[in-house]
Amino acid sequence: MAADVLASDHIAVAAADRATPGAGIPSGWAALLRRPTFVLSALVIVWWVVVAIGWRWFGIDPFANTGVKLAPPSPEHWLGTDRIGRDVLARVLAGAESALIVAPLGTALATVLGATLGLVAGYRRGWVDQLFMRSFDVFLALPTLIFLLVVVGAFGSSPLVLALAIGVLFAPGIARIIRAEVLVEMGKDYVTSAQVQGERTGRILGRELLPNVWPQVVVQATLSIGGAVFVASSLSFLGLAAAPPSPDWGLAVSENRAYLQGAWWTLVFPTLAIASLVVSVNLLADNLKEVLRR
Repeated sequence: MAADVLASDHIAVAAADRATPGAGIPSGWAALLRRPTFVLSALVIVWWVVVAIGWRWFGIDPFANTGVKLAPPSPEHWLGTDRIGRDVLARVLAGAESALIVAPLGTALATVLGATLGLVAGYRRGWVDQLFMRSFDVFLALPTLIFLLVVVGAFGSSPLVLALAIGVLFAPGIARIIRAEVLVEMGKDYVTSAQVQGERTGRILGRELLPNVWPQVVVQATLSIGGAVFVASSLSFLGLAAAPPSPDWGLAVSENRAYLQGAWWTLVFPTLAIASLVVSVNLLADNLKEVLRR
């Protein structure tokens, strides 16, 4: 009898505590759709995702030589042509594919790894927490480009290697933030009630704590995509990722930086593509943070 009462109390307490961070999400999505910056940024991201997946179906060839070198934007070539005579619009559209392969894969790995480590560190505390935190400090202290240079030099520059490197690089930052959220949740009654009930650690982490820190996980994952796009483009700019004749945006910026004065379109449009995606992702994350955490 006492166990039944305690169980019902646990359910009631858990429901009450979960209502704070999680219950506002349905109404939060309605609020997001009323925000112009959220809608605009979401449309830009969807556009680039569609382009990355389906540019081959658009009937464009980013490698074809049009026979006209460094032609300015015109009705025939909306964004002009590059030094070889390739259509800049076709290359910008095709370049979305490489940007949206590495970044989402790396972000997914970083989110899963970081959220798991953050949950465990915040829940276990003690020496486990200290071990994780000191390890995170080491990774966060490493210069990003030097770390990536070592990884690429040792394992190559395939998309899988780059995604793994970005995942390991971004995971500590996500873990620290999730840990802080878990420490706040640990002071609430539903966690204590679950522990008194004798629930397993895995169940408490997955069924009790994770739903309550999920909005922060979503925000951090969204922010990490923008950072991952920028990091991947930087590697291509340095010649450590994509190689010619790839239409990768970072590589396009590197190859055409010498033409800024005479053929600005070869440099500006790939740069704008990177900026539009990164800024849109950050705006999306800002809107999610403001609404989902209410």
